[in-house]
Amino acid sequence: MTDFSQPSFSRRAVLQTAAVGAIGISPALRSVVYAAGSDAPEKTEVKIGFIPLTDCASVVMASVLGIDKKYGVKIVPSKESSWAGVRDKLVNGELDFAHVLYGLVYGVHLGVGGAKKDMAVLMNLNHNGQAITLSKKLADKGAVDGAGLAKLMAAEKREYTFAQTFPTGTHAMWLYYWLAANGINPMTGAKVITVPPPQMVANMRVGNMDGFCVGEPWNHRAIIDGIGVTASTTQEVWRDHPEKVLGTTADFVKKYPNTARAVTAAILEAGKWIDAGLQNKNKMAETIAAKSYVNTSVDAINQRILGRYQNGMGKTWDDPNYMKFFNDGAVNFPYLSDGMWFLTQHKRWGLLKEHPDYLAVAKQINQIDLYKQAATASKTPIPKDVMRTSKLIDGVVWDGKDPKKYADGFKVKA
Repeated sequence: MTDFSQPSFSRRAVLQTAAVGAIGISPALRSVVYAAGSDAPEKTEVKIGFIPLTDCASVVMASVLGIDKKYGVKIVPSKESSWAGVRDKLVNGELDFAHVLYGLVYGVHLGVGGAKKDMAVLMNLNHNGQAITLSKKLADKGAVDGAGLAKLMAAEKREYTFAQTFPTGTHAMWLYYWLAANGINPMTGAKVITVPPPQMVANMRVGNMDGFCVGEPWNHRAIIDGIGVTASTTQEVWRDHPEKVLGTTADFVKKYPNTARAVTAAILEAGKWIDAGLQNKNKMAETIAAKSYVNTSVDAINQRILGRYQNGMGKTWDDPNYMKFFNDGAVNFPYLSDGMWFLTQHKRWGLLKEHPDYLAVAKQINQIDLYKQAATASKTPIPKDVMRTSKLIDGVVWDGKDPKKYADGFKVKA
């Protein structure tokens, strides 16, 4: 368990916070970012791209609840159709920030999966809450989990097709890791395609794929529609794994540091609000289910955000490691080791031909100092270490200490 310490406040920040608490947000303070020594945001209206997924919730709720105004900014959420579109709009400046795949940001920074552009990760938006869905047709033949899938693929030889959402993204890495942990090489033993999240269920319905890895609510939607089953959750692959981040370009952070800090603080506070209780989670589910956001039924969202899972074959369980947006601040810190992990997997699967300087790249991208300022402003606990240790589904421990050895150590790789 990471040791968290409550950040210390400057006298100015404490006085501002106390004033706001006592009298509400005064006009004099409205445009002030509540971080020690900071000034008003340079840009007060920002466009944040999002893909229709449950984990866009803290970005949306920061806007809907007006938390952004407290920090002197106006967040304008912009619904996007694909991760490739998000990437392009971030790079060309059409979007100021985005709810975006962790690995996508790292890929763009290194010129993998798109044009090379220096990028920035401001915060982690959520842990957990993705899943791997297999078609009902496969499940009926015994492929209800990884072992069952491997057995079926060995017995009934044909081309099996699996979908992820972006080549360097989180869903691709969870899918590959899970397949490999079950003895299936995703590069040589299967066909892998890229499909935008909202199109996963429709593509499975017409038989374009045998399985997919995506965020909610699309795994639960496949169960509701009777076309897929949950073979694994991603928290079974890596408990409390990093997932979506608040991403932008390095240029934006350099030009608008106070804006970046303000937006980060507002979204931190929105995540805290979501995780505060059942009533807030239900309000969030009702809000983001709307057509302008995720565009699905509330029941496709509200069960799994409470940890109430079913696999589509009669099994139900309460999962303590469900999607979390804050978890007392444990969710949001942009650990260097998290970013480095994606690079190790990019190397493992041949997306990177050579080993990068893992730690140097993570330090370039993850805005640790800016995050700490935003955390102080939003009263978010900060961990003592920039690295963390995790054990994944195959029993291998990742701690960021020797990324080259880790990346080269897998038996199943490209």
